[in-house]
Amino acid sequence: MRAFVTGATGWIGSAVVDELISAGHQVVGLARSDRSEQTLVAKGAEAVRGDLDDLASLRRGAARADAVIHLANKHDWGNPAESDRSERAAVQTLGDALAGSGRPFVVAAPLSGLVEGRPATESDVSPAIGPDSNRGGAENLALDYVAQGVRTVIVRFAPSVHGSGDWGFVNFLTAAARKQGVSGYVGDGSAAWAAVHRADAARLIRLGMEQAPAGTRLHAVAEEAVTTRAIAEAIGRSLSLPAESVAPQDAGAHFGFVGGFFASTMTASNDATRQLLAWEPTGPALLADIDAGAYTD
Repeated sequence: MRAFVTGATGWIGSAVVDELISAGHQVVGLARSDRSEQTLVAKGAEAVRGDLDDLASLRRGAARADAVIHLANKHDWGNPAESDRSERAAVQTLGDALAGSGRPFVVAAPLSGLVEGRPATESDVSPAIGPDSNRGGAENLALDYVAQGVRTVIVRFAPSVHGSGDWGFVNFLTAAARKQGVSGYVGDGSAAWAAVHRADAARLIRLGMEQAPAGTRLHAVAEEAVTTRAIAEAIGRSLSLPAESVAPQDAGAHFGFVGGFFASTMTASNDATRQLLAWEPTGPALLADIDAGAYTD
């Protein structure tokens, strides 16, 4: 397939590009800069210049593709409304370009906010509906295109997509530990996160593009639940720092924006995903990755 990938040089997207090319697919990546374009070309991919706000570039990339994989997001923690707006606009633009074609449309989504008190499952419907909801209701909007002849596949990502070079949540927690001189966890540290290694997530996206039926929700989850205390203790070991509790009211000051996420439980099952695609994660576990120096080397 010829796959158009947004976020193609990001943390997850760069691994997806490598996975697709190694499996024999052609890749066209959305590139915001000369550097991003050069990175893609060096890998043997093509580039379409543009960004999430350049809707013409999204239409152009989708029009020439056999499949679209949408991974980009602004992640503007200071202005979430803008991130939500751009996400919805991008999904609508790409969905409109694919309408009636039967082509696959793989869309990244978060696990946060799906359910409370239990691990999320693939059958759980996202409560985010409409432009004023989380991420602009993009997951449900993308699934609406199934009725318009699009093979939409949602891939929900664990809060930690980990590995050497990760700039995401665990990287921010590690930076906070260095700054504060202790590796903190919120309260008693019983909140828990799902986790997946980046290489396993990339392989799942490829399998979803190739095989998943329209309307499928997949969970990029290898470990269902790793307690935040265990994560903090592993970061502490890697930095030779103590792990200590941080009061919930102090989490923002201690961790920065990631404090709210670290206080929250975001767990999920992957049973249906494994059964549908015969996907078996093989990468290292989150704590093993931290202990091996993925966030300190």
